[in-house]
Amino acid sequence: MHTRSCDPGTETARGSRFEGDTGTDCQRRILHGASDLLRQGIYLLESLTPENYSRRLPVAFNGSIGGHYRHCLDHFSSLLKGAESELVDYDRRDRDPRLETDPDYAAGFTRRLLGFVETLQPSSLATPVAVRCEVSYEHGNSPLTQSTLGRELAYAVAHGIHHFALISVMARLTGAALPAHFGVAPSTVAHDKQTASAA
Repeated sequence: MHTRSCDPGTETARGSRFEGDTGTDCQRRILHGASDLLRQGIYLLESLTPENYSRRLPVAFNGSIGGHYRHCLDHFSSLLKGAESELVDYDRRDRDPRLETDPDYAAGFTRRLLGFVETLQPSSLATPVAVRCEVSYEHGNSPLTQSTLGRELAYAVAHGIHHFALISVMARLTGAALPAHFGVAPSTVAHDKQTASAA
């Protein structure tokens, strides 16, 4: 089985080149993944009452669906602000409490993020950005690293899927009906299909 890569020029440690899609094709896939995740978020918000959205569940470490969802939106919001300033600062997230308690407000915010994502051109994902993110409990300045808009958007999607998996469990505890693949990583869905077809 061949390994696929978004960059046909990427080299392995042994010097051979990966086989895969063109960069533009992969950039489109990243944009599609981001749009799809945000649409899943809107579906979620339309499936929950304000009470269930903001309810804290002791079985989930006293967290709420709204808290997890707001956290996901904060990463997208930080990233899209960084698309204009060329600095993505995950440490200075907005943490708007209304996004945790009001699903209608959160849905409107999500639609605005979706609209912004849908204006991005695949080529824009190659834009270099600096990224600030605290990863240590030691006292000091947050590390500043170099990345691209595309790499950070892929991270925001993967991070969102991780939280959607937690949200999926919490939402079903409230009786909400969600699609079978809500919160499931695309690679897991692909693996399951491949395993089923090989059986």
